[in-house]
Amino acid sequence: MIGELLNSFFGQHLPVLPVLLPMFTAVALLLIGDGGGQSSHGGTQLRARRWVSMTSVIFGAVLAWRLLTEAASGPLTVYPLGAWPAPFGIVLVIDRLSALMLALTWTIAAPVLWYSTGGWDSHGRHFHALFHFQLMGLSGAFITGDLFNLFVFFEVLLIASYVLMVHGQGRDRFRAGLHYVVLNLAASALFLIGLAIIYAVTGTLNMADLALRITQLEPEQASLLKAGAMVLLVVFGLKAAIAPLYMWLPTTYAAASAPVAALFAIMTKVGVYSIIRVHAVMLGEGAGHAAFAAAPWLLPIALLTTVLGVFGALAAHSLAQLVSYLTVSSIGIILAAVGLFTPESMSAALYYTVHSTLVMAALFLLVELVAAQRGAAGDHLQPAPPVAQPVALGLMTLLGAASAAGLPPLPGFLGKLMVLESAAATPAHTWVWAVVLGAGFLTLVGLARAGAILFWNVLPGRPDDCSAGSSGRLMTATLSLLALSLLLAVAASPLKRYTDATAAQLADRNGYADAVLNAVGGSAAQTTRPYRGGEGEVKLPGKAVAP
Repeated sequence: MIGELLNSFFGQHLPVLPVLLPMFTAVALLLIGDGGGQSSHGGTQLRARRWVSMTSVIFGAVLAWRLLTEAASGPLTVYPLGAWPAPFGIVLVIDRLSALMLALTWTIAAPVLWYSTGGWDSHGRHFHALFHFQLMGLSGAFITGDLFNLFVFFEVLLIASYVLMVHGQGRDRFRAGLHYVVLNLAASALFLIGLAIIYAVTGTLNMADLALRITQLEPEQASLLKAGAMVLLVVFGLKAAIAPLYMWLPTTYAAASAPVAALFAIMTKVGVYSIIRVHAVMLGEGAGHAAFAAAPWLLPIALLTTVLGVFGALAAHSLAQLVSYLTVSSIGIILAAVGLFTPESMSAALYYTVHSTLVMAALFLLVELVAAQRGAAGDHLQPAPPVAQPVALGLMTLLGAASAAGLPPLPGFLGKLMVLESAAATPAHTWVWAVVLGAGFLTLVGLARAGAILFWNVLPGRPDDCSAGSSGRLMTATLSLLALSLLLAVAASPLKRYTDATAAQLADRNGYADAVLNAVGGSAAQTTRPYRGGEGEVKLPGKAVAP
């Protein structure tokens, strides 16, 4: 009986749990307390925080993958909070795209949190609570069906990231953190201005309602709407770190602690996700006079971002900076595919998003493992005594570098191949091919240079503490992310089918609007309705819903 009740509860309220779970976990962690941030690893409070935090993240990952499994069957799931129907109430929407990003977030969170329990969580106060508030903001941003609530969840994840950025303290972190906070506060103000313009024109901020109202705008109204949308493009571009708004990222990510930088690898994808939702879906094909508002700008900016990112990687003086600039370059490749505005390129962009996020998160953890075994040289690209584990760290670096550069048969190669194939039939194919292939070659050159300095051009002797960073926990967490990236190559076919279906589903603006705006329920219950581009039946707990 209890099992049936629990199953019914989780079945009905599953969509909201990825937001509620980290929120309640963070509150519980605050109630447990923090003994000043310098507690002994064997302390009762620290063990309790780690146990609660890891258990919650594992459970959250299970929930996210269950949502992904349900989304893969086709239906779009709508969760009207408080049973208030859209567009008047707040709705959470789970389609293939949001489910994919949700699963990616929690899959990365588990090994990153495990890595942090190797010692980083005791370098400052309330690390675990902030980690879960960050997950709450990320999850909410991916599943909200309302632009204003996207802004709210942006603020939640940003506030948590402000403190996580300076976790462990240090002059470089505080300096980078100050710039990071100021830029994001300015972006938040622009976000509100953009939302105000869109609301003034359409009278709604619900994404489904907007998708319908945009098609009915007169040319003058559409022009004003496009102005608001371009303001949002600036905001999302800053979050995603595209040119010329990317300069904050290399300094910030390089200064952050390893687990924080690894978690931040998914944070830039919130900007990418928002660009897809607003400019590729709502303002995509079928949007009337406002269609493709960002088309003249998005592809050139994305290609420029890729070039500047890889040039920054070549000029980097530390391994952390190099990986940070490669993150910028990968964002450019993703948005270049998005900027082609075809279903094939959208599918390629999503595949490459999954690959680049996993690989960059793994590389940020690997940076610290290498730096910890090089003594005073750290991650600076200069000769130093050899690391304690040259074979293990060398192979891990080779694997991550080869995938980031796009060498076959690794997933980076497959993702770039999909992008190139999707661009072949477009007028911009020459530029896309030249930039993607050129960036891949220069990435390989930069990583080969770094590898030669770190593992080949070494000085005699050993650093004072050459065993640092050789913890089994740290190695396991890093290896798990690299293994997941390899799995993308093994499971390339089913993942490609999923991203193809996701791209088709995103193109069905009327199906999305119908599913959200017709979702009803006597209580805050899950609603699934047919969504062209997918398969599945209509189900509403306790009621039959007509298509």
